[in-house]
Order: sequence, then C-alpha cells, then structure tokens
Amino acid sequence: MATAQGLDLRGVAWPPPANGCARLAAANRKAARARAQGAAAGAVGAKAMSDSWVPNSASGQDPGRRRRSWAELLAGRVKREKYNPERAQKLKESAVRLLRSHQDLNALLLEVEGPLCKKLSLSKVIDCDSSEAYANHSSSFIGSALQDQASRLGIPVGILSAGVVASSVGQICTAPAETSHPVLLTVEQRKKLSSLLEFAQYLLAHSMFSRLSFCQELWKIQSSLLLEAVWHLHVQGIVSLQELLESHPDMHAVGSWLFRNLCCLCEQMEASCQHADVARAMLSDFVQMFVLRGFQKNSDLRRTVEPEKMPQVAVDVLQRMLIFALDALAAGVQEESSTHKIVRCWFGVFSGHTLGSVISTDPLKRFFSHTLTQILTHSPVLKASDAVQMQREWSFARTHPLLTALYRRLFVMLSAGELVGHLQEVLETQEVHWQRVLSFVSALVVCFPEAQQLLEDWVARLMAQAFESCQLDSMVTAFLVVRQAALEGPSAFLSYADWFKASFGSTRGYHGCSKKALVFLFTFLSDLVPFESPRYLQVHILHPPLVPSKYRSLLTDYISLAKTRLADLKVSIENMGLYEDLSSAGDITEPHSQALQDVEKAIMVFEHTGKIPVTVMEASIFRRPYYVSHFLPALLTPRVLPKVPDSRVAFIESLKRADKIPPSLYSTYCQACSAAEEKPEDAALGVRAEPSSAEEPLGQLRAALGELRASMTDPSQRDVISAQVAVISERLRAVLGHNEDDSSVEISKIQLSINTPRLEPREHMAVDLLLTSFCQNLMAASSVAPPERQGPWAALFVRTMCGRVLPAVLTRLCQLLRHQGPSLSAPHVLGLAALAVHLGESRSALPEVDVGPPAPDAGLPVPALFDSLLTCRTRDSLFFCLKFCTAAISYSLCKFSSQSRDTLCSCLSSGLIKKFQFLMFRLFSEARQPLSEEDVASLSWRPLHLPSADWQRAALSLWTHRTFRELLKEEDVHLTYQDWLHLELEIQPEADALSDTERSRSYDHSENSDLVFGGRTGNEDIISRLQEMVADLELQQDLSVPLGHTPSQGHFLFEIFRRRLQALTSGWSVAASLQRQRELLMYKRILLRLPSSVLCGSSFQAEQPITARCEQFFHLVNSEMRNFCSHGGALTQDITAHFFRGLLNACLRSRDPSLMVDFILAKCQTKCPLILTSALVWWPSLEPVLLCWWRRHCQSPLPRELQKLQEGRQFASDFLSPEAASLAPNPDWLSAAALHFAIQQVREENIRKQLKKLDCEREELLVFLFFFSLMGLLSSHLTSNSTTDLPKAFHVCAAILECLEKRKISWLALFQLTESDLRLGRLLLRVAPDQHTRLLPFAFYSLLSYFHEDAAIREEAFLHVAVDMYLKLVQLFVAGDTSTVSPPAGRSLELQGQGNPVELITKARLFLLQLIPRCPKKSFSHVAELLADRGDCDPEVSAALQSRQQAAPDADLSQEPHLF
Repeated sequence: MATAQGLDLRGVAWPPPANGCARLAAANRKAARARAQGAAAGAVGAKAMSDSWVPNSASGQDPGRRRRSWAELLAGRVKREKYNPERAQKLKESAVRLLRSHQDLNALLLEVEGPLCKKLSLSKVIDCDSSEAYANHSSSFIGSALQDQASRLGIPVGILSAGVVASSVGQICTAPAETSHPVLLTVEQRKKLSSLLEFAQYLLAHSMFSRLSFCQELWKIQSSLLLEAVWHLHVQGIVSLQELLESHPDMHAVGSWLFRNLCCLCEQMEASCQHADVARAMLSDFVQMFVLRGFQKNSDLRRTVEPEKMPQVAVDVLQRMLIFALDALAAGVQEESSTHKIVRCWFGVFSGHTLGSVISTDPLKRFFSHTLTQILTHSPVLKASDAVQMQREWSFARTHPLLTALYRRLFVMLSAGELVGHLQEVLETQEVHWQRVLSFVSALVVCFPEAQQLLEDWVARLMAQAFESCQLDSMVTAFLVVRQAALEGPSAFLSYADWFKASFGSTRGYHGCSKKALVFLFTFLSDLVPFESPRYLQVHILHPPLVPSKYRSLLTDYISLAKTRLADLKVSIENMGLYEDLSSAGDITEPHSQALQDVEKAIMVFEHTGKIPVTVMEASIFRRPYYVSHFLPALLTPRVLPKVPDSRVAFIESLKRADKIPPSLYSTYCQACSAAEEKPEDAALGVRAEPSSAEEPLGQLRAALGELRASMTDPSQRDVISAQVAVISERLRAVLGHNEDDSSVEISKIQLSINTPRLEPREHMAVDLLLTSFCQNLMAASSVAPPERQGPWAALFVRTMCGRVLPAVLTRLCQLLRHQGPSLSAPHVLGLAALAVHLGESRSALPEVDVGPPAPDAGLPVPALFDSLLTCRTRDSLFFCLKFCTAAISYSLCKFSSQSRDTLCSCLSSGLIKKFQFLMFRLFSEARQPLSEEDVASLSWRPLHLPSADWQRAALSLWTHRTFRELLKEEDVHLTYQDWLHLELEIQPEADALSDTERSRSYDHSENSDLVFGGRTGNEDIISRLQEMVADLELQQDLSVPLGHTPSQGHFLFEIFRRRLQALTSGWSVAASLQRQRELLMYKRILLRLPSSVLCGSSFQAEQPITARCEQFFHLVNSEMRNFCSHGGALTQDITAHFFRGLLNACLRSRDPSLMVDFILAKCQTKCPLILTSALVWWPSLEPVLLCWWRRHCQSPLPRELQKLQEGRQFASDFLSPEAASLAPNPDWLSAAALHFAIQQVREENIRKQLKKLDCEREELLVFLFFFSLMGLLSSHLTSNSTTDLPKAFHVCAAILECLEKRKISWLALFQLTESDLRLGRLLLRVAPDQHTRLLPFAFYSLLSYFHEDAAIREEAFLHVAVDMYLKLVQLFVAGDTSTVSPPAGRSLELQGQGNPVELITKARLFLLQLIPRCPKKSFSHVAELLADRGDCDPEVSAALQSRQQAAPDADLSQEPHLF
C-alpha cells in the first residue's frame, strides 16, 4: 500500500508520503489546488504561503506576471519582516496541521521505525530521559492524525484505526519470504511488526481501536496473513486468538487455513529453523487454546461473537491434523520426508512440555479420549478376517515408532482402567481400524503391568456374552485381543495356549453349558481355519476343548479340518516341541533343534521340582512319535558320566524308573557312556584319587543342599524344608569338625580383620557351599514367588550360620564384599544382599564384631558390619556398592512389606541406607530433582533376580518407592552433611566414576540441599570446593548492597597475581617462558575454582558499567594469558565459559540485563577482543549453556552482542557449505575470525573451492581474514607435530593473498601494526600473541612467491615494508628466535625451504636486491629512518638502497631482470 495505492479518503486516492522537503512540497501543492477550488485555508501560515505563491489569487496580482520561486518569496519575507518568536511558533503549528491533513497514514505507520528511530535506539538514549517521551510523541502524533481524519470522514476513529493497522499488518506479511509457504516472519518483518503493535497498544489504551473491525479487516487479507503475525497479535494483547478465529464468517475456511499453516509450522520446526523457539511457543499456544476451547464444558470465558463457533473450529483443526498424520502413517511415510517431519512434530504436542500449562486436567482428558477414539475408528478398511491373518505384524515392536510414541503420550494422562474402558466402548459402538486397535492393545500391555488383569476380565465378559447369546462380534474381539496381547510375551500377558486351555480345557469352560454353545464354538473355530497361522492351529489340536463324549464328533471334525490345513501349509503336528512357544511369531523350529531345547528345559524344571515334568509325561503318552524319535535321542546323548550324579543323570534315572525309556534304548545309552570312559590304563593312573575323609562330608553337605534346592520350587515340599535344614546343619558340623556340645558355647565377640581376612581351606569350602546354595535357593524361590510369599526357608537357613560357623561366614563375606565385590555376578549380589537382610533380622541373637585396629575395643552389630565392608573408593566399588544397597533395601521392603517400619530399620543398618542416598545423589541427576506424587513408583523384586538386571532402573525405582520415601523420614537414616563429606573424602579422585564437571554438579547439589553441615578435611577437590563456598559468601554480601551501588574496588587476588608476575624473570628465553606459563596456569586453576564473580564482579550498573574486577581480568588476559594461555587466537574453553557465566550472573542483577550484556561485550571489542574470539572458537559448547541460563532468568531474546556471535558462526558455516554464502555480519573482524576458525576445522581439499567466494566479500573482512590466516600459519610452524597442518595453512594464506592482490586491496598495514593505530593495530595486537607478531617477518617472506610484481612496484609503501620485514628477519635470526620455526621432517617439496630461516633470508635478500632498482624514487622517502639503527644488518642491501635513493628519477629500468 505504501508503493501502489493509498488509503481512499473522501474519494481521493492519496499518494504515499515522502520525507523532508518533498513531503512539504506535496502538501503545498495540495493546499494550492484546494484554494483554487474555493476551499478555505485553515492556518495562518498556509494562507500566507498560498497568497504569495499561486497566480490569479485573491490578492489581485497580474495574470501575466512572472511566477516567483519559493526561495524568492522567503527571501522577500526575511527582508521585510523582523523575527517574531510568537509568529514563528504559530507557523510551526500551521505546518504540523498541514502535514497532519495531507499524508498517507498507512505508509506513515510503516515509517515509525525509520532512520530517526534507529538513531535513537535504546543503546543511545539509555542515559537520558527522552526515549519514552519520543515514543509517546510518535504515537500521539499519528493518533492525533487518525482522529482528525476520522472526524473529516465522519466515521469512528476505532474503525479507521483498525483498517489502517490491518492494512499495515498485511504489508508487513507480504514482504519477501524465506520459504515458499511461510508461516514465520523474518527478522526484519518481526521488527516492523513489533513497532506496529506498540502503536496498536497505544490506540487500545486510548480507546481508539475496534477489535471487531480489526478482525474483519484481517480476514480480508487472509491470503497474505502469516500465522506468526496472528500469534503476536494474541501475545501482545491486540486481539485474542479466540476473537480472531470466531470473527471469520466461514468456519470451514478458517479451519482449512489453520490446518495448512500448522502443517507448515510443524515442518519448519523439524527443519531446525533459526526461529525454532518462536515456532515452538506458537505451536504450544495454539494447541493449548484449541484444547481448552474445544474440550471444556460450560466455559465461562468471554466471547465477542457466537459462543459455539470456537469449539467447532478447535475440534476441526485438531481432527484434521490427526487424520493427516494417521493417513500418512497408513500410506507408509518416508523417513525424514516433509510429511514425516510434520507427523513427528504434531505427535510431539501430546507431550507434557507442550500441554504443561493447561491448568485443568478435565479438558486434557477429554481431548486425549477424543484423540484415542479418532485413532481407533479412522478409516476402518480392514475386516476381522484380515486382522486374524495379519495381526502378527502389528506387535509393539513392529508398529511404527511414531504411533507407539503417540500411544505412550496418551497413556500419561489416562489410566489403564480408563483406556480399557474406552477401548471397550469404542469397539461396542463404532466401526474400527483393526490394525490400530490391536497395536493399541500391544502398547497397553507393554506399558501397563496392571493391564493384563484388566484385559483378562474384559475378555472374560466378552466370552460370557458371546456364549450366552451366540454373539460372533464379541467372540472375534476376545480372540483378537488375547492373541495380540500374547504376542508381547509372558511378561506382559499369558500365552495364547495357556488362555485357550484355561478357557476351554475343563468342564468350567465357556462352552460347557449346552450343545448350542459347543456348536457355536466349533463353528467359530472352523470359520477361522482358512485364515489361521500354523501356531494357533497347533494349540487347538494339542490342547483341544473338553467335549462330552456324545458330542465328540464336533471335535474330531474340527481337528481333521485343522490337520488338513496344516498339511496344506507343510507343517507337521507330530514334530512339535514340548516347550515350543506356540504364541510366538517366529518360524517353525526344526525338530532336532527343538528337541535339544526341550531337554534343557525339562532338566531345569526337574532341578527345581525334583519330579518328572508333566509336559514330558504327557508327551510320552499322547505324543509318543516325537517323544521316542526326537526327545529321548536328544536326552540320551552318550557322554562321560560324572562321579557325583548330576541333574541329567538323576532325570534319566527317574524316567527309567517310571518306564518312560525303552530298555533297549537305555542299554545302548549305558554302553555308549562306558565306551566314552574307557581310556589307556597308563593315562588313567593317578587321574582321580579316592575321596579323602574331608571330601566325603563335603559331598554329603553338597547333596543335602541340593535336596533343599529341589524343594524350593515345589509348594508341596514346603513342610519338609525344616527337616532338610536340620540335615544341613548336621552335615555342616561334620564338615567343620564341631561336636554337638560346641553349639552351646556362646560367642561374646567375633574378632575379624577386614583388611586381611583369612580362612582355613576346610572352612573356605564349606562356607562357599553354604553361600552358593543360599544364592541359588533365592533365585529358584524368586522365580515362582515374591519374597513375602517364599515362606521361612531363608530365616531357617541363616540360623544354621549363626552358631560356630558365623565367624567363618563373616570372614568369607569380608573377602567377597570388601575385596572382590566388583567381580561378583548379579545372582551373587542379590543372594548376599538378602543374606545380609536376614542376618540383620537375627541381630539380637548375634554377637558384636570387632573389626580390629584402629578401634580394637569398639564392637559393631552385624548389620553395621556390612556398612564397613562396602567401600566407595573407585568407580568399580561405587557401582558395586550401589548394586548391593539396591538389592538389600529392595529385598527388605518386599520381604517385610506388611510389617512395621521399626522392623525394616532393624534389618538394615542406617549406614547402608545413607550410603545408598549418597550414591543416588552423586551418580544420578534424576535423584536430585524433587519428587511429585506422580513419580512415586511401585517396587517389584522379580526383575532384580534376572541375570541381566538393569541396576540403574532398579535403583531409580527403589528411590521413588513410597515405602522407601517414608523410611527416609526417620531421623536415624537421614544423610547429614557430615555423612556426605565423610563418604566423599573416601573416593579417590583419579579413579572416580565422575568427570570433573559431573563431580562439580554433584557438589553443587550437596551444598544447596538441606543436609546438616558438618566438617572434615582431606581430598584436594573437597578443599577447593570449600574455598569456593567461602568465596560465595562475598556474592551473598553483595546482595546487601543497594541496587545501583556497586563496590568499586577490585579483587585482591589480581593484585597478588600482579606482584608475583613482576617478581618473575622477563624475556623470551625458554626457561623464563616456561616459568611464566606454569605460574599463569596455576592462576587459571585458582580462578576456575572460585566463583565467576571474581572475574566480573557481582553486578554491573549504568553508572559503572565496567567494574574494577573486569578491568583487572582484561589486563591479565591482554598482558599475560594472551601470550601463555592461548592458542590460535583463543583462550581455553574452561576460562572462557567461566567468564561468560560471571558476565551473565552480574548482568542479571542490573536493571536491564540485555543492555548491560551488549554494553560489556561491545567494550570487549576494544578492551579485550581475545574474549570474543575465544567465544567464537568454543561457541558450539558455549551456546547451549548461555541459552539455557538466559532463558531461565529472562523472557527476552538473547542480547544483541551474543546474537552477533551466533551470526558470525552461522556465516562461517554457510560460507564453507556448497550452497550460496550469506552476507557477513558486522563487525568485519569478528566475521573474519569466525571464518578463520571454521576453515581450521575443514579438510584442505574441501576449502579450495569455497575460498573462491572471497571475491564477493568486503575489503575489510578480507584484510582481517588475511591477518588471522597469517597467525594460523605461524601457529602451524610453532606447534605442528604433523605434516598436514602447515601445507593447509600455507595454501589458505596464499589464496587470500591472491584475492587481495586481484582486487587491489592494500594489506601492507598488517605488517606495520602499532597500538596507536585504532583501526587495526589496537585490535589485532590484543588478539595475537606477542611471539606471533614478532615472527610476522617470517610469515611475510614465506609468501614471497605469491607477491604480485606490479603491486610491489605500484604501491609506494611496499618497499618500505619489505625492507623493514627483511631487517627484522635478520635480527630474529641473529637473536636465535627463528629456531622455533624450523621445518618438520617430511615436508612437501612445495614447502621445502619455507621454514628454513637461512634459505628464507637468502631468498629475501635476493628479492630486495632485484626490487630496489625497479622501484620509483618516491618509494625511498623513509629509507633513512629504516637504516638509521639497522643499516649494519646487511651492508649490501643498505648500499643498494642509498645508491638508488641518490640516483636520477628517470633512470632506465627496462633492462632490470624480472623479480618473479
């Protein structure tokens, strides 16, 4: 509108306004035309001007008289009239009224942020009081103009304002966009819109703006309206999203518009756009509004139009997005395609992060329920028969990850009961998409342990309904749900075979009520046969429904049909394994391989029960072909039989006694085993000695322990456990040689040396048998029942250890836990932890333990002994201690869940619980977060007994367990600061599991927690941390300083540093440099250990923006760290990050943090530019920290100076990418530094092509880049240990120099830098180390072959610089300083001689002797100054210079040899 057309007022299309004199002239011409038509002039000044200018006016001047110019009229008035201040003021007011009456208001709004506003930015007027007045003046001026215009038009000013602002919004949105379908504003558009919205807020505040009219006007420009502009209108309070959307006349159209824009928004978010934060906030706000408005009942929110429109729009948009996503998944969306990105982003809105600020859970639950309904019912294209055939492909693992992620997010808000109830309701009332229904069932049983029982109950109801009235739909649903749930394995749901047997394998089955029910069942199963997989047919055949004899024909007909189908599928029912997983989706296993698996499982069951498994007995009768042909041959594989019969031998003997092995087959097996044992007599001699008297009791003890283990898994044998334990106790006494009378001897105190525990061999073997048996028994018992239902076996077993054998048991536990703990397997850890709990249970009957020096008289109760045995010194011991504590506490909570808290505390020592707390706080960041009610977890012992136990998950589960949280409320187990410090001091820092950063975070939590303070000294890290805490007191003291008053003194440490550095030897010798470097590294370590406020101060204020501490740190960097603690133009990462932490901390305490950050970093450009180049180098790791810190404390965008660092890095990345490079941001030196650092990270072959883009860059950027590349070249000479860095640096310098020469850009000033040179010298000399600047002559002549001949003669200063560099190079060589740049071995031929100082000086000398005669005489104007004190460095070069200076200016130079 500002360029094509104006606002139509009174039928006249006003042209766009101009600035300055052009605008005034346009206004005058319009005024003249208005007077020519008889219009009355409204102002005295305007009338005077019109009377003096327009011919044939009322003044009566002659029509033929020459028209005088405007300048002549003014000149005449100046001569005739004296200066009158009052008249001048009236003239100004008249001019203002004239401008106000004749201008394009739309274009004027777009000029709000014109050049004048830019000059008066916040950074310029922060110290004066006129900025707010200026803004108010602009708004009031335009507002007044709108009022005048509205009064002339005869319309309300609110309607006029709404139209003008809406038109301006449209103009902003139609600016060139970065994408084909934009939804986000560019940076420039966002700035313009921000200025416009500030003015709109002014209009609203002064009741000069109509929201309704504004909404209507916006929808007129819907095609160009950007979604972000709509969002800003909502956020800034101009017009809410509800008002805007409800004002649209067509709900379907606005829904389509929102759907398209949300899709584009999701796509741009996933594409990692630079405005990701804005996009994320937009999507969150839109989704929250849609959920609240679409799913909130009895809403009392105020609306401006019909209240029922908004819910329709909200539901419509949400439904469109979900349907789009579901259709995309059904069509097979390609990974990382645009559609895939949209779906992934949209499913992400269901997370708590996006919907976290929705206060009420009711609308959220309704939204999730509605979404679930749409998922289950959208596009029901599959029939039940399709589901029967294909449901194996819809398990949780095979479902698309995006869909399973959506299910899990829905599960967060809805409970398992609500989900199952909702699924039932949907299946009963609507057509469903079976694939998504069954994949939802899989997700349900995987994610909710309680879902198994809920589904079983629901399936039971479905089956009852189906057989009650022959409802086929209920039957189909039940079978599909059960089969789908069974696909997820026995941990999630019972197998299909078990369910089928339980449902139809007894007289209590659903089919047993009548013949009608039987016919219904077999008709249903027969109808399924064409679609069934072999697994399910095998289940039905092997575990057929129980049928009365008179209806047997129904079963036989079905089995015949099923076998025929299996034959067609080439699957044999006879070769099925005994323990084959009939519910798995895998392929049919070969009979031989399956038989081997069946044998192993049968022996395992026999070990646990001591009886022949029922499955084997059934197979010997009903499946005899497989049993005889495959199972028995696999079992009776010949081998060398062990002396002590093992489980396999016992199992075979049991089968023989039961007549389940044919005699001939058993005889053949025995003969084969005997043949395997036959060996040459001489080889057999001495192989095995006869059992000694000691081994015989051990064998009896081992046998007794084996009998006890066989009874553990058989509930019918529980009553014999006491007798078996008594037998074990007797056998144990026999092994150890104890008499029965010894048991009556009471032990008052046990002597135990925990550092050097020793046992007799006999005791060692006996105790190992006991401990191994206890661990095995625990694993066996836990496989069938949780600890609370395992009976008293463990307590009885532990009692056998509480007599004379207790010292040996404790000694062996000391060896295992204290000295071998990390090498123990999971079953060992679990068993010994449970043993510790039961020993604690018997603590009242156990003697105390004396652990030896340094406290010989101090006795420990047995539970406290375990606390002493668990050390926390190294990484391995830390994790072992965590495992043991987790297992012990979990077992006690499960075992004694129904008992009082005192019982729990008596079984475990308080030290063990404190140690667990210490490890959780230290190793897991999740444990340091406060727990909510939703975080409270349930505890299960069952996962812990598995060999592949996930200890981290188990520890976190225990940490959030309700009973454990209540236990921690006991004062005795509360971890105090003294406890924490004691445990932390025990850890060896060099063997710690945590890095320095992780350890520091752990310390931070411990210091900021509610631990009771205590003290102890030791570890250096702890001492440093305590020093840091003391230094933090300084920061706390600063809090008492009133805002605006900052302590002006510096920090005493910098003064100490200064004095110590002054005392050191100065100079560039190796010894002096190393000594200074060592001192500075110590200073850096000290600064890093202290709070960051030491570097910057605790706060910045406008009155004193650069604190004394800042100045001190800048001085330390510029004078010392630049030379000894930096590399390649950057400080190390740790000190850089430390400074920026201090900067943000201090700035956040000022009145305007963003402005203060900008001010300090702007000062860094001149005072300490090395800080900024360091930030560029470490920006990838520094940026996330700064962003997180800033967003945590400020809602505003990142400060502008930090954005410049972002933009510099982005420019460098774009420049080196194959695509077109973006424009380099200002300042040029910062962009050049960023590009230089980026080039260093890229391989040489990838650089050469990209460096050609330098032809398009600004001159100053090229000059700065050349300097940084020279520094890189020198760094490669000084520090390179390989042959790759130097050639790359050399070629980069050559390419940049070639570009400079081609564009005729002078670069000689880089070799004549001084502190007085404000443009280059002061900046670059504070970035480059002094050693590098001293070696610039070396770099100059290293590039000799790339100097352009014409430039050498054309530039007057070239000879001066070349001679100066040569003389300095000779001086460096004489002083021995060029030895640091000697060439490494293996240098390429191209670089031969480039690093050899002698060869380089020789080439430079020859170059000068050839150049001097060719240079014009004006080049020799300052030669005398150069030779004044250095002429004796090279007499021949000095003579040539002086001779040429005195020669005639027209000397013939044509015969001189070419230089290059």
